[in-house]
Amino acid sequence: MSATPIAFPISEALLAGLDHEAFMAAFADVAEHSPWVAEDAFAAGPFVRREDLIAAFEAAMRAASHEQQLALIRAHPDLAGRAAIAGDIAEDSRKEQAGAGLNRLTAEEFARFTTLNDAYRAHFGFPFIFAVKGATKHMILDAFEARLGNSPQAEFETALAQIARIFRFRLEDRILAA
Repeated sequence: MSATPIAFPISEALLAGLDHEAFMAAFADVAEHSPWVAEDAFAAGPFVRREDLIAAFEAAMRAASHEQQLALIRAHPDLAGRAAIAGDIAEDSRKEQAGAGLNRLTAEEFARFTTLNDAYRAHFGFPFIFAVKGATKHMILDAFEARLGNSPQAEFETALAQIARIFRFRLEDRILAA
């Protein structure tokens, strides 16, 4: 199959037939600014079920070095951050943040997100990661405040778990299960 633009969602039958070029065209952007995750996931294919692809994305992330994992975490934008306001984030992130209402914050809410983003980055050295699909801004803020008390190692693991949820949401949006 050539790398012609793919109209999502695709079927699992189409997923199974994707060659490397088409696979990368379809999934390189699932991991925020980190196409290596899709590249590594492709090596575990071919995939006949959406669940197998989701598992391969998480396995690729988990098998990566600590430095690669940290770079993946750091590739994510701040929630309701300056890059999001400027429209300088990946399209999936923009849609997800908008779906959670993060593009419609009051000045007070925006200030609260900014304060929490800054405190979180100062404490952990990477952005707060939260799979926002299906969440409200209040749920996100509650999680933000609760997680600021975590240890750096616990928060690193939580960030990876949240990224795995982001992979799941994005791949579920792109592939229809049989």
